[in-house]
Amino acid sequence: MLIKILLVEDEPSIAEIVQFALASEGFQTTWRASAAEAETALTAQAYNLVVLDLGLPDGSGLEVLKRLRRVSEVPVIILSARDAELDRVLGLELGADDFIGKPFSPRELAARVKAILKRANRSSAAIEAATADHPNLNRWFELDESRASISFRGRSLALTRYEYLLLKTLLAQPERVFSRAQLMDGAWPDPAASFERSVDTHIKTLRAKLREIDPSVDPIRTHRGLGYSLRTGDAA
Repeated sequence: MLIKILLVEDEPSIAEIVQFALASEGFQTTWRASAAEAETALTAQAYNLVVLDLGLPDGSGLEVLKRLRRVSEVPVIILSARDAELDRVLGLELGADDFIGKPFSPRELAARVKAILKRANRSSAAIEAATADHPNLNRWFELDESRASISFRGRSLALTRYEYLLLKTLLAQPERVFSRAQLMDGAWPDPAASFERSVDTHIKTLRAKLREIDPSVDPIRTHRGLGYSLRTGDAA
């Protein structure tokens, strides 16, 4: 399968280096030099990954990322000269999967791209296998990865990024008990930057949103001292 990558970078010399590094790994790279051009490209077709600069001539790359995360979970690597801790933290909190500061190693960038794509493919494969192994998955939940949305009882859930990723992780293996650490690995780009109690907070808000649709069931089960699991339908 041809891997398509969107590069958003306003410096032609840097764009040339990135394109060469990614082409060496067999990736097809589309280059756009501004926020407006990037958003037009993202609307026109689907990409497997986005490499995004923060300092664009017509706006902030963080704003592009924020708007993108409202409609898509495509993996994003920020590539920026703004390498301060605040920029890194903000980028990751807005939904970036990785952050690489300039100057950078083209080989390291290519390696990180491959690692993120491999992780994304494993996640998709796990969900496909879960759907096949659990025919009652769609009795309660329906996952649309292309739109980064999950429906419950036929109604779309208004989820934050982390709520979506937590529920998606639970859906990948119904009935499995996930520890908080395992859920953080599945939902947080940098689990070390968060706390395990963050999982409890997001589970609480998830439960509230599920109850709004159907107060008669509680699909998320708490296993004291262990973690959480998910019921995906009524017992056959």
